[in-house]
Amino acid sequence: MAQNSQESGLIRRRLLISGRVQGVWFRDSCSEQARANGVFGWVRNTPNGAVEAVFEGAPDDVDRLIEWSKTGPTHALVESVEIEIEEHEGLSAFSIK
Repeated sequence: MAQNSQESGLIRRRLLISGRVQGVWFRDSCSEQARANGVFGWVRNTPNGAVEAVFEGAPDDVDRLIEWSKTGPTHALVESVEIEIEEHEGLSAFSIK
């Protein structure tokens, strides 16, 4: 029987990351960070030059990814991170879209 997010303690956050975030290995670096922290979800470039990401996992792990996203990889220049709270869906991997 599947647990809902409140019972399992898992959370989901959707981020829209703006700035110089495309062409700087943001998605690959994000994927590495997610896997290292046990976070599931996905990351993709948007047509307007931003990066969109969904993180699911334990609150502390997701928070670490959110903090990392505020800086990103070495050559990124993050100007803003918008965060939306969403209902946990139970993703079981992290992918680059």
